[in-house]
Formats: sequence, C-alpha cells, structure tokens
Amino acid sequence: MEKDLNNMKYDIKNLELAGSGQMRIDWAARDMPVLRGIRERFHRERPLEGMRLSACLHVTTETANLMLALREGGADVLLCASNPLSTQDDVAAALVAHGIPVHAICGEDNEVYYRHLIAAIEHEPDITMDDGADVVSTLHQKYSHLLPRLLGGTEETTTGVIRLRNMARQGKLAYPVIAVNDAQTKHFFDNRYGTGQSTIDGVTRATNLLWAGQHVVVCGYGWCGRGIASRARGMGSHVIVTEVAPIPALEAAMDGFDVMPLQDACPVGDIFITATGNTSVIDSAHFARMKDGAILANSGHFDVEVDVIALREMATEVSTVRPLVEEYRLTDGRRIYLLAEGRLVNLAAAEGHPASVMDMSFANQALSAEYLVKRRGELAPDVYTVPLEIDEEIGRLKLLSMNIQIDKLTEEQSRYLASWESGT
Repeated sequence: MEKDLNNMKYDIKNLELAGSGQMRIDWAARDMPVLRGIRERFHRERPLEGMRLSACLHVTTETANLMLALREGGADVLLCASNPLSTQDDVAAALVAHGIPVHAICGEDNEVYYRHLIAAIEHEPDITMDDGADVVSTLHQKYSHLLPRLLGGTEETTTGVIRLRNMARQGKLAYPVIAVNDAQTKHFFDNRYGTGQSTIDGVTRATNLLWAGQHVVVCGYGWCGRGIASRARGMGSHVIVTEVAPIPALEAAMDGFDVMPLQDACPVGDIFITATGNTSVIDSAHFARMKDGAILANSGHFDVEVDVIALREMATEVSTVRPLVEEYRLTDGRRIYLLAEGRLVNLAAAEGHPASVMDMSFANQALSAEYLVKRRGELAPDVYTVPLEIDEEIGRLKLLSMNIQIDKLTEEQSRYLASWESGT
C-alpha cells in the first residue's frame, strides 16, 4: 500500500514532475524483462515482508524499477542519491508519488548530499543497498548503535567493493555484504557494455564532438576501461590505454590499442577518460604536458581521479562555456576543458547505462536482498560474491527474454564432467 504523502518525509526538487517521470520509468521497464519477472514473483511471494531497506543508488529510471520491485516484495524502502549530479528529478518525484520516500536533488551540494545519506541511515534499515559504500562506511563511523539490527547489505560498484573488502580485512565490517558488482551478469555487461556506451554518450552530449579521428586516452583497462576503449575505437577514434598493472596493459596491447605511460600520452591526447577507481590519476604534471583544448572526463565512481584542485590552482581563469563544460585557461594560454566537474560523466552528462543492461544488475540486487533474508543469521560479517545459482538464473532469464536458446549437457556428458572435476 502506498504511504500517505502528507505523513511521509522526502526531499526532492518538485513533486509536480511525477507525471513525466512515470512515463520514463515505464519506458525503461520495457527493456527490463528479468526484473519485471522478479517483481511479479515478489508480488505473489512477498519474500522481503517486514524488512526496512535503505538504498543509496543513482536515482534513475532503472533504479526506480528496482525500488518498485523491492516494494512489491514487501520491503519498506527509502532511496537517496549516490551521486550529487546523477539524480533524475522527475523520476524522484514519480517514486514519491508511488509512496516511496526519496531524498535526492540533482545538483545538491555536499551538505545536502550527506543530509540525504543520514536520512537513509535514520530509516534504521535491516538491509542496505549501496553504490560506493557511503552508507556502510557512515553507519560504521557514526551510527554503530544501529549495526546490530543489520542482517546484510549489497554493493553495486567496483569502488564500493574495494572499500568494503578493506574494511573486512581490517576486521571492521560488522555485517555481511554481497558484492553485486562481482556477479558475471553484472560486471561483464554493466561495466563493459553499459559504461562503454554511456561514457561515450555523456562526453558526446556535453561537447557535441566528433569522435572519428580523435586521440582518446583511456586511463585504466579494467572492465570499464575495456568497454570505453572498444566503443571509442568503434566511433573511429585512435585509442591509447594507460595502465599501472602489467597484465591488463598486455591485454590492451593484444587487443590492438597503443599502450604507454600517461606522461607520454599527454601531448597526443584530445580526450582523456579516467576509469581506475583511484585518486589523482591525472594531476598537475599531466596538465602541464597537455595540448591546447584537451578534454577531461571521469568515468570512475568518485570525483577524485582528476585532480581538480591542482587544475584550478594552475588556471588563471575558470569559466563555464557549455552546460557541464568548464574551461580552465592556464598561464601560457592553453585551455583545458573539464566535464561534469570531474564527476561520473555517464550519469552527470547523460542517462547512465541502457535499461537492458541495468536489468541484469538490478535483478542481482533484488535476488541478493532475497538471499540475505533467507540466510538471515547464517552469514558472518564479510564480503560475499553473488551465489552462482543466482548469477546463472539471471543469465538464463536474460537469454529467454532475447529468444536465445543454448545446448544442454547429456546425462553422459554430465557424468563425465562430474568425474573429471572430482578427479575420479
């Protein structure tokens, strides 16, 4: 049952935007058949009945469909934004109209961002659903009295999983968290195909540039970097990959990309895209070597990969020349353009991943939440991978929605495989 809006606490831009938001949510749902099937089952079985769930995710049309599915499963859901620039205000309004409390406003400053984060924590959740681990880390640092009620959580992105694994290694993680990001049906499709396409989309919307003939420097060759490099090459760009790890660097070279230190790429590159999850990947030493007109974009979760403070200190003048495009004029007259304040460009300047990609990511989120409830009290505090049976079921359902069939092992093949794996 939807909540009485008069008695519900929420903080959004404008509730009157709900109508347009609902149309966009419905449009995304067309390309999310796996999550739609889960939502229908959740409506019948109510596996999350009585659970309070706080989600800190990008407030987009796809996330809205996840929230509605979780609510159908019986969860008392509250949503806040995991990035100050990624909120779709009309979607936030539509969710509030559905009776789901949302605390998110596109363009919110850090003070408002953390106020919204606190609202999610003060919801006193049984389950957390994070994208970057901000809720988990804040809970542990400032709200430890709520930790005993937590039965588990999920984490959506690479950066958040890294933070959580560090907490677990130090013995500081107080409850079990499932690394949704590490599911094959999440990171392979979401990070490679989703980030690859949506990053190109974000840079294009912000700049209206022609990719053909550009020298594009991709910093990092993880799954996100692979996707960005592949899509940029598909648009006709000359792609350079920079790396710090030998094996991904070797893979990039074998995939046909130029591989070199970032310092060597700086005088050549027209567009620089970071996708590492690390800090100060592009700093003052790199700015000093870039050509006039170089464009900087970040596709990592946090806005730390481009050293914006150093860039600002080097600039004699900073001006906004297009929406989400800042021009930094240096003392020698060169201009460097920073997109979306160095924040996640595919969501700040575009709409994020296509719904058909997020279908699998959010199916993993929904089924992982159900798994945590079923295994309540059985999981020690640690970071867990999505169970293989969930991962494979999502893959099977996605293939089914695409009208793709695959072969099955015969009984003889199954016996042979089992004996080979057991060493008998």
